[in-house]
Amino acid sequence: MKSPRTLRTAAAAALVIALTAAAPAVAQTQSQTQSQAQATVSAAAVSSAPAARQSAEGVLLPRPTGASPVGRETLHLVDRSRADLWVPEQRRELMVDLYYPARSGAGTPAPYADPREARLLLEAVGVRDPAAVAKLAATRTHGVAGARPERGRHPLVVLSPGFGGPRYTLTTLAEDLASRGYVVAVVDHAHEAAGTVFPGGRVLTCVACEKAETLEDMRKATVNRGQDIAFVLDRLTGPRPAWRHASIIDRKRIGAAGHSLGGAAAASAMAQDPRVRAGINMDGTFGDPVPAGGLDGRPFMMLGTHSSVHLPDGEGDPTWGEAWRNLDGWKRWLSVAGTDHLTFSDVPVLFDQLGIPYDAPTQPTIRAERAVELVRAYTAAFFDLHLRGLPQPLLDGPTADNPEVHFNRPEE
Repeated sequence: MKSPRTLRTAAAAALVIALTAAAPAVAQTQSQTQSQAQATVSAAAVSSAPAARQSAEGVLLPRPTGASPVGRETLHLVDRSRADLWVPEQRRELMVDLYYPARSGAGTPAPYADPREARLLLEAVGVRDPAAVAKLAATRTHGVAGARPERGRHPLVVLSPGFGGPRYTLTTLAEDLASRGYVVAVVDHAHEAAGTVFPGGRVLTCVACEKAETLEDMRKATVNRGQDIAFVLDRLTGPRPAWRHASIIDRKRIGAAGHSLGGAAAASAMAQDPRVRAGINMDGTFGDPVPAGGLDGRPFMMLGTHSSVHLPDGEGDPTWGEAWRNLDGWKRWLSVAGTDHLTFSDVPVLFDQLGIPYDAPTQPTIRAERAVELVRAYTAAFFDLHLRGLPQPLLDGPTADNPEVHFNRPEE
């Protein structure tokens, strides 16, 4: 039997930053290793001691590796055709950060997080040190606010964070893809993050973390996020786009990826919307199963922890094996040794520099910078292959340069 703490952290089923109130009923139906793959850092899973006092110079994010400077703009989108899943009296709202290749890197770097968002994120992991909050709030991205985009047409990738995690926890990946020539839309889903600032100064917190109590709730959440992704595509590629630079998007080259619940949502979006040509799930339980008939031959990659692969004594996440069997196109199942569930987001970089220690059974042994390097490399290789048609030997099999990355082939 799992401990109460494990039950609470497993319950969220895809949290990036778990809130302790989330869904105990979900955990009771999930396996131990699934809980490891999906568990995240709750207030009980990190040290309760305040973080070491830091200067307010900001966390230093890894630099993008591509050739292009990066621009950033933010959109507020409202889907008036849908009620919010968690607050039905409201229409479904999204905040979207757009990262894109820019003509110049001159200008003001965009902020990483609003100070209110920074405070709520750190409070969610039990840290209330004002210096740590100030340091996170002072962090700047490598994206230049309002920069003019590069000419030409660029593939679009939509990124969705984990359940409970704000969109900015995928910044290091988004910036890197943009520097390589992609337009990247990173989505904050209303009432599903520790804290998100919306227009008018409204701060929406994670209502979903309190209301999601069953596996059916998580299935609905996954499908709903897939619909969110489709709505973002409507607003970016439709006849009256919401973004002033939408003409630079190549509507025939669209991908989706995400962490945890966001990764499951990428698969759900593909099942719902043929515009999404390729997808990646980073360590997320498939709350909305891949259809038995597959995804019409479209490519999909599963990138996760090493523990999500091995299934001795019934352990592991059974949804990954089922998804693997149902995928009917190009597919890869990669696991990265030394990782934990949070590795596939910015959280390890933040924890390292804010002095927040892990205190959980699945502490990562991989360095934060190395984790960022691997996630960036394999994600870019996947989309370069399937949205640009560029050969990618990195995806053919194990390499000596990346011994941490294992290629899993369950059928062999």
